[in-house]
Amino acid sequence: MTAIIAERPGGPEVLQAVQRPLPQPGHGEVLIKVAAAGLNGADLSQRQGRYAMVPGTPDILGLEAAGEIVGLGAGAGEWRIGDQVCALLLGGGYAEYCTAPAGHCLPVPGGLGMVEAGALPEVAMTVWSNVFEIGALKPGERLLVHGGASGIGTLAIQLAHQLGAIVFATAGSAEKCRRCDELGALRAIDYKREDFVAAVNDATSGRGVDVVLDMVGGDYLQRDLSILAPGGRLVMIASKQGSKVELDCAVIQAKAICLTGSRLRPRSEAEKTRLASAVRKAVWPLIESGRVRPVIDSTFPLAEARRAHERLESGRHIGKVLLTA
Repeated sequence: MTAIIAERPGGPEVLQAVQRPLPQPGHGEVLIKVAAAGLNGADLSQRQGRYAMVPGTPDILGLEAAGEIVGLGAGAGEWRIGDQVCALLLGGGYAEYCTAPAGHCLPVPGGLGMVEAGALPEVAMTVWSNVFEIGALKPGERLLVHGGASGIGTLAIQLAHQLGAIVFATAGSAEKCRRCDELGALRAIDYKREDFVAAVNDATSGRGVDVVLDMVGGDYLQRDLSILAPGGRLVMIASKQGSKVELDCAVIQAKAICLTGSRLRPRSEAEKTRLASAVRKAVWPLIESGRVRPVIDSTFPLAEARRAHERLESGRHIGKVLLTA
């Protein structure tokens, strides 16, 4: 089969198509003929050699994929040959075929095609875990989503809005902000033109927000703390502007703030299986009813993975970038 690897750390030009043996599903695994594979920020970091890899991660990139099951290992549970699924992967999605633990697979939601399904597993599990489990967002509470036009941001806005929260978002252009508003944000803030702290304080009459989902890091952290309400939760999922910062811990103590974060890839297989089940129960009905939809920015053939990485790295995208068979 054809697969995409980064032959060395570097820019999109280091991505190469190689020939690899067809993978074989082990115990508790399925073999998927890939129709679409979502791109994620972790793919860019892995290509650049800046990602702390989990032991056992394949050199083939790709953390999520959708396709048809064409092979079953022993103990594959509910799945059968011919089932259409999307799956969370440790790696290997940028290929014509991949294997996945059966417990990390989800049925393609009714009403969605393979491309839309390929945009879901990593994003849906990241948002559900961080916003609703770790961040414990409740109906009526206020959420600030940084990177609101990203794949994670567009889904977080929709889910929080549909589940009764009041959503604010930051994004880097008027067009991105308009899209965030359409998805359910009460107020989208163009961080290149406005101070998001002042904008949130103005919109909430100084009450601030209850949860912040931050993928920026750097000097955003202290600013996030300043607009969190008492008992607020700041959840970190990335630190694009730097992970080493200076914080005023007195603010954390005074407001009883919970500062936390997580990574999805290193979690145990059992924890990912639990999370997949939770997402299937809580998120899939909203998707199948049409209340929540993955936002697709663009698709590229597998052979054009370099162009897909360039698109994601440019920051001009709104929603998900995917590779297709």
